[in-house]
Amino acid sequence: MTTFALVGAGPGLGLATARRFGTAGHTVALLSRNAEKLEGLTAELARAGVQAQGFTADALDIESLDAALYAAAAALGPIEILQYSPVPRADFMRPVLDTSADDLDAPLAFSVKGPVAAVNAVLPGMRRLGRGTLLFVNGGSAVRPHPDRAGTSIAFAAESAYARMLHDALVPENIHAAQLIIPGAIRPDAEHSSPDALAQRLYDIHLAREGFRHYAESLPD
Repeated sequence: MTTFALVGAGPGLGLATARRFGTAGHTVALLSRNAEKLEGLTAELARAGVQAQGFTADALDIESLDAALYAAAAALGPIEILQYSPVPRADFMRPVLDTSADDLDAPLAFSVKGPVAAVNAVLPGMRRLGRGTLLFVNGGSAVRPHPDRAGTSIAFAAESAYARMLHDALVPENIHAAQLIIPGAIRPDAEHSSPDALAQRLYDIHLAREGFRHYAESLPD
């Protein structure tokens, strides 16, 4: 049995994706800063018959992220699938003309250094398995920068570049890197952007292993 590791576990998309991969037979490692939230999520997954365990980690703290992913692999089995989808903080989304150089430190750490650390932590295990999937989830500003959300627009673009390079570099090793762009809000009543629909889409991307960038729905004009 291999493990699905989720950086950015929460009650919406994170829980739905953990449930989808868990019901497919993977153990689930949930990573979040909030230990109490992790307890609730693992209990809910247990009620669905999914073996899950929570690990406290902060995407802005590289050492905690490394430690959590290594602990997850040791406790649950090798990590075959990594999903990086923590929700950016509201203060990352300042207008471009109000954004200083220092204002970019946290967004870039969150969306670039965090993913690099997470990938480097799981890649040796995927290589030993001979397969793996790296899933990056971003908002529409990753491909269409928004002047009122400068921090995330810049950081998501950098994360996209990193993920795309991984996609190209890891193909010979049977490790698939892919990105899912969610242009709008995640809503329970949305046809293509509900948590369950997005979870199924991410699972389909993992199975199909085709292409790099995927869209939950079309970008609005």
